[in-house]
Amino acid sequence: MIIEYKGAVKVSGNLIFFKTVEGVRFGERVIVKFREKEINGKVVYLDEKVTLIEVLGDIYSSNPENIRVRFTGEPFKVPVSEQMLGRIMDCTGKPIDDLGEIAISKYVEITGNAYNPSKRDYPRDFVHTGISAIDGLNSLVKGQKLPVFAVSGVPTDQLVAQIVRQIKASKKKSATVFAAVGIRYENADFLINEIISGGNFQDTAVFMSLAGEPPVNRLIAVRSALTFSEYMAFEKGYDVVVILYDMTNYCDALRDISSKRGEIPSRKGYPGYMYSDLATIYERAGIIEGKEGSITQLPVLTMPDDDITHPIPDLTGYITEGQIVLDRTLHQKGIYPPINVLPSLSRLMNRGITDLHRRWAHQLYSAYAKAKKIEMLASIVGEGEISPTEKIYLRFGRNFERKFLSQDRYEDRPLEETLKIGWELMKELPEDELTRLKEEDIKLYIRGKNENSPK
Repeated sequence: MIIEYKGAVKVSGNLIFFKTVEGVRFGERVIVKFREKEINGKVVYLDEKVTLIEVLGDIYSSNPENIRVRFTGEPFKVPVSEQMLGRIMDCTGKPIDDLGEIAISKYVEITGNAYNPSKRDYPRDFVHTGISAIDGLNSLVKGQKLPVFAVSGVPTDQLVAQIVRQIKASKKKSATVFAAVGIRYENADFLINEIISGGNFQDTAVFMSLAGEPPVNRLIAVRSALTFSEYMAFEKGYDVVVILYDMTNYCDALRDISSKRGEIPSRKGYPGYMYSDLATIYERAGIIEGKEGSITQLPVLTMPDDDITHPIPDLTGYITEGQIVLDRTLHQKGIYPPINVLPSLSRLMNRGITDLHRRWAHQLYSAYAKAKKIEMLASIVGEGEISPTEKIYLRFGRNFERKFLSQDRYEDRPLEETLKIGWELMKELPEDELTRLKEEDIKLYIRGKNENSPK
């Protein structure tokens, strides 16, 4: 027998305060009816007197007395199927691309499964992005979680679209899951058109949550994307890369909902549990022993006020394994992608590259860091007052940005080409400055003709 309860205590935004009834469970899926509409909801708070329901839709200006609620007795679930690849869906996994229904394999709880940390395998396989600043100097490894820290005014949309089009975690069974979290319609339209235009779309699933939707939809979209990724990775054996953009919108939604609940705020108004909430997202990446697939995460967030110490990038940096930092100064120089490799870091990089690649990266990074210091000095005393060796480094730094960092946004640059460009740039430096390389490296790739690039 289906029982519906009528009359809410209060409505605040997309939150319904309801009298607690017997048998209700935390996290339970709820069907909310009003004005001849049916919308899904979720129990997010529960005590002896009040049940708080978050509604995945618009219930503004609704009379609390006319709202009817049906408790389903089951947790919130999302449909999963291999046929979701090549499709665009809303935050609950429902197709919105007008290509027809999807044959569903099963429904899975969006909270995911708890995996024993001792059963996790260490990430060690290189993941190709086609972007030199990442592949060469901040290599991504399969099973890693590596965030992108963006600033306002840089082409983050273009970079995200390029990564979705080009990234591949495996040459065998590879899939990409893109979750658009709280982005504006025009940004979503651009991203979808760019992603569809690439040859990787048939292996890509898109989950959408636009800025005009209720904040809870952003929370659901991220977890729906990760639930689908876990199904594809650990049940179907795919190597999955998940791109979450923009996680700042996710955290703002968390703050908005927390405020409506009347919870005590922490730093900058964000809830005190934001760290643990983000951990439930980022820790869903990895490799599980005995499972064929893997999940690699690339969360993208826009740093508020360009502040890397803001709670969102700060807590993200604690949980994840490094960061890719975008820089407005590089963008103003016309460099795309404007990735500043100096504050960027991939903590698991050494596990996924060769010893030669490691020495190459250390030398290139060291030389560019020295070039930037000399550039700062030259801006103070003038180029005419610096030494001949410093002038060489100054020229090296400019060529590094123009030839190595800069590439076309449709250029899927192979790793071999990235390494070749780096070797050519190092030929500009005096040999006694190449202290991070071995003698055989210098003999083969600096003095020689460099006919064979390292793999």
